[in-house]
Amino acid sequence: MTKTSNGTGDATRRSDNRRAAPDERPTANHESRHLKDFAARVIRWQRQLGRHDLPWQGTRDAYRIWVSEIMLQQTQVSAVIPYYVRFLARFPDVQSLAVASEDDVLAHWSGLGYYARGRNLHRAARLIVERHAGMFPLAFEAVCALPGVGRSTAAAICVFAFGQRRAILDGNVKRVLARHDGIAGYPGNRAVQDRLWSIAEARLPAREIDTYTQGLMDLGAGLCKRRHPDCGGCPLAQTCVARRDGLTGQLPAARPGKRLAQRETTVLVLLSAGEVLLEKRPASGIWGGLWSFPEVSEEQIDGATLSYGARADSFSRLSPVEHGFTHFKLRILPLVAHVARELRAEQPGRLWLPLDDALTAPLPAPIRRILGQLRTDRSAGEHAASQRDLT
Repeated sequence: MTKTSNGTGDATRRSDNRRAAPDERPTANHESRHLKDFAARVIRWQRQLGRHDLPWQGTRDAYRIWVSEIMLQQTQVSAVIPYYVRFLARFPDVQSLAVASEDDVLAHWSGLGYYARGRNLHRAARLIVERHAGMFPLAFEAVCALPGVGRSTAAAICVFAFGQRRAILDGNVKRVLARHDGIAGYPGNRAVQDRLWSIAEARLPAREIDTYTQGLMDLGAGLCKRRHPDCGGCPLAQTCVARRDGLTGQLPAARPGKRLAQRETTVLVLLSAGEVLLEKRPASGIWGGLWSFPEVSEEQIDGATLSYGARADSFSRLSPVEHGFTHFKLRILPLVAHVARELRAEQPGRLWLPLDDALTAPLPAPIRRILGQLRTDRSAGEHAASQRDLT
């Protein structure tokens, strides 16, 4: 099987290998005739020009398919592949994932984003071991009940692992169906989404459900892209309302405009003898369960260093780091404190680590960038010092 993400996906096929669709405008007779073989056209196209070489293809292993489906939520295929390969090498089955620590799981997820997916994957693995004797459930309802698995994800797992006849409706498939059937409105709207679900279920073929499902995903990822769709190579072009009426730029409708809120936070980067302090974030909220720097207000800085068993010798500021979330933008102000540490036992959820070791911890992407800058600055300082010694 193959699969793409809920995002825009990535095109991996060469345009010179695509079979061109007729250029004439579709007529009522064309539409009536070709709507009947919608699924057949998708299946033929997928066999010839769809993707067949992704690392989660060629298996009916529900565990591997499940991991790929979760990783592909909100993330492009090209970004997922290296994480998928590394994750499966460390956690080759549901048992190994279930017994792992959350820190270990998140360390292998670090950088992929949307960390609730990794935590839910871990929770679901433990539930599968506890409630299903370590066997991935066959029933669609049981798959839907797993943490982090919604209706479309569950359907994709059941299609590719068990050959069940289920409709999916990820972001790419919504775009294909909305354009083909001329469905106006934002797909996230409940009424629009319900209509798309009805269309998706009505188009299911009696056979080759996995090829058909993959074909829809590949069309959305490779041809029916959000911008500049390749209608000339699309097997559905003859009956596509958006192509006929020149609406590919308007369908599906974009998310209603909403200005993202801007937030700002100061993080305290405590450095002592080449080590940095990391603090584990609460399980809920952004970056839940990951390791980060303590967040402080400007008024708390002096007291904060003492509360962490340290006395500041000097302070310096790094350049602000910008990071975007779905609903807001975050501006991080790193304040570096060079400190002398008092002798006291480390508290749970706090660790002093050498910079190189800290970079291997499960970290949010912007915190990793700050640590990387610290390591670069340290290397530059060491190089300058060695040059002075030579002179």
